[in-house]
Amino acid sequence: MGVYTTIDPATGDATAQYPEISDTELDTLIGNSAAAYRSWRTTTLEQRRAVLTRTAEIHREQAEELAKLLTLEMGKPIAQARGEVELVASIYQHYADNLEEYLADESLTFKGSGTAVVRTEPIGPLVGVMPWNYPYYQVARFAAPNIALGNTIILKHARNCPQSALAIERVLIEAGLPAGVYLNAFISSAQVAAAVADRRVQGVSLTGSEKAGAAVGEVAGRNLKKCVLELGGSDPFIVLDDADIDAAAAAAVIGRLSNGGQACTASKRFIVAESVYEEFLQKFLDAMAPWQSGDPTDAGTKLGPLASTAGVEELDELVQDAVSHGAELLLGGERPDGPGAYYPATVLAGVTPEMRAFTEELFGPVAVVYRVGSLQEAIDLANNSPFGLSSSVFTSDAKNADRLAEELEVGMVWINSTSKSSPDLPFGGVKGSGFGRELARYGFNEFANKKLVRNPGAR
Repeated sequence: MGVYTTIDPATGDATAQYPEISDTELDTLIGNSAAAYRSWRTTTLEQRRAVLTRTAEIHREQAEELAKLLTLEMGKPIAQARGEVELVASIYQHYADNLEEYLADESLTFKGSGTAVVRTEPIGPLVGVMPWNYPYYQVARFAAPNIALGNTIILKHARNCPQSALAIERVLIEAGLPAGVYLNAFISSAQVAAAVADRRVQGVSLTGSEKAGAAVGEVAGRNLKKCVLELGGSDPFIVLDDADIDAAAAAAVIGRLSNGGQACTASKRFIVAESVYEEFLQKFLDAMAPWQSGDPTDAGTKLGPLASTAGVEELDELVQDAVSHGAELLLGGERPDGPGAYYPATVLAGVTPEMRAFTEELFGPVAVVYRVGSLQEAIDLANNSPFGLSSSVFTSDAKNADRLAEELEVGMVWINSTSKSSPDLPFGGVKGSGFGRELARYGFNEFANKKLVRNPGAR
């Protein structure tokens, strides 16, 4: 039987361990979720709103305690960890504030007499499979709208953040969520498949790798279950010749290095117009260089360790593969000696299609810079990726911005800004980045029964 283990990425020390539950315990847990659904789906809007609001309040009241767990388990710098806790609070509050609007019947215009409305109703117990890079935020994107809707949740978190996983469940219970509505589950991949296949479970949401998404999507499809897959990204950051180069370079550093570069929506491929390439590159390198790795518990640290030594090894393999095939290493690229899962801010140029870094996701503080000679070349290079999550476009020309927004094969386009998350904006991608949407009304409707109620005789 496997275990879930907290390993401090800054030191490599294991500090806590939790065993997986048995198949029998999982069966009981699914039964408890199904039983809780029968009562939770009938609760009033006022009851659900009270739980959601109190959840947001507890996140703010216990912000420091919750943030420290993120720093301990995945190395997130404490200042960024506090920001994640606040973002989570805003997500729960958003669904509390908009619950009545999101659940309101939609009257249809149609041919014939009487009335026709579409009602938004829950569908039942759901399985969530969530990653380690934003332990609270990733769960909130899935849990908050579905708790608001009336579904119940069985949550399998990442193996390296069990204490964060338990904290989420504790906060929701403390907020007044009835027993069984949200259940943390320390389970294996095989048990995930069994849970998704279980007739009592009605859907699954996964945020993670393409491999994990394909595996879960296959089980969901075979069992006719709705699924939402939020997978990887290799987001383009396009700088045109009319851009504010100072602003673009400053944003590029934040877009690449925030959360140690461990974000699916992090800016990863910097595609720069030839006429401003040298200027942007120098300013980008100058701004990247001061981001030195440090103690994640220090409020002044911007770049902490990666979440694991395995992540460091995988990232370094991609960098060394690129260099061995002729890419130019402009900054960083050397693993430091000593304990901890640290990797420096790194910039590569001259990356070509035969290198793994051209197509694979660089999940860490490594940027790849490209020079392009035209707007069409920028579009073609941006779209030459198996991923299609988010993107950033820096230009002062509204027509160019509109063209890029139309032609980029992605789920999100940000103009003169890095990609950011907000509870009132939808989140999701296309191609290898998955399908479905989270947050805002879109996330609320993913696991909803849009029930038609037609009454031809009504006046």
